[in-house]
Amino acid sequence: MTELLERLTLVDLVGSIGTLMVVAAYFLTQARLLAATGLAFPLINLCGSGLIALSLSRNFNLASALMEFFWVGISLLGIVQALRERSRRIGP
Repeated sequence: MTELLERLTLVDLVGSIGTLMVVAAYFLTQARLLAATGLAFPLINLCGSGLIALSLSRNFNLASALMEFFWVGISLLGIVQALRERSRRIGP
């Protein structure tokens, strides 16, 4: 374990933080502690997948890059929908 931590690069750390963010958001929605339709869920997913995508700049993997591309796009869609819903509730 010590050897693994010694070899951990900044890019690996960034990607690992991104992975933890995405997994935490998913866990929190499944535990009913975070609403999947709210703004926080897609924001956390966007940040997490963005960090994972950054890590792919050093250790590229096509399958992972495709996954993150779609994850970012879907997260952006969720953000737009959450903001529209919020503006509807607040009203003109």
